[in-house]
Amino acid sequence: MLNQLALKEIIANPDIEKKDKVLACLAFDVGKAKQVKEVKEIGVTSGFSSIKTMNVSAILSRHAGKVLKSPLGWELTNPGKAYIKQLGGGPVIQLSSSLRVLLENINSKNTKAFVEEAIECFEAHHYRAAVVLAWVGAVSVLYEHVILHHLSDFNNAALKKDPKWKPAKTTDDLARMKEASFLVVCESASIIGKSVKQELEGCLTFRNGCGHPNSLKIGENRVSAHIESLIMNVYSAF
Repeated sequence: MLNQLALKEIIANPDIEKKDKVLACLAFDVGKAKQVKEVKEIGVTSGFSSIKTMNVSAILSRHAGKVLKSPLGWELTNPGKAYIKQLGGGPVIQLSSSLRVLLENINSKNTKAFVEEAIECFEAHHYRAAVVLAWVGAVSVLYEHVILHHLSDFNNAALKKDPKWKPAKTTDDLARMKEASFLVVCESASIIGKSVKQELEGCLTFRNGCGHPNSLKIGENRVSAHIESLIMNVYSAF
């Protein structure tokens, strides 16, 4: 539920009480019950050094309804998970921290720059810009993947769709093709599956809506769903 960056954000927040920071440690690798020793280790690793001298069992026991103690250790209940989401600022911290983890594994400087800007826009609640930049970064990842691993298959599929297609050699060449057509060709070349193509087509439609002057209104949850989809289907997949 919480990756380490998101947990660190909670622990570093001076406005959050220590007892809640202890509770937040249970949200790291949330599916696993934890003994007190493990809770303390998670806290210390995340910068919560004072947890070493705290009575963790007593603190967790006072979080009535938010935790339960099984034979395997302490676990968060559903109300406890909801409480942690509220502590962590909701989707903004969760999604931005997930993107920052992925950022470390992106080698392309151009793609990295797009993703960094998308994170900054999302954290600043500039949602339209975040939608557009997250999409641009995802397309950049797909371009790099095609060039490195599927260039011949892509060009063959593109020629079948458009006999006038000039075979691509670089990412700039791929950018000559409309993004909607690019997704179709990627599916034809078995680079992505049909369901992924349909999901990305939805993301492209949303990106287009956010990238042009119009009356479309968007909020945090809709934007986080867009970014989450790109994380799961592009950034983490390729």
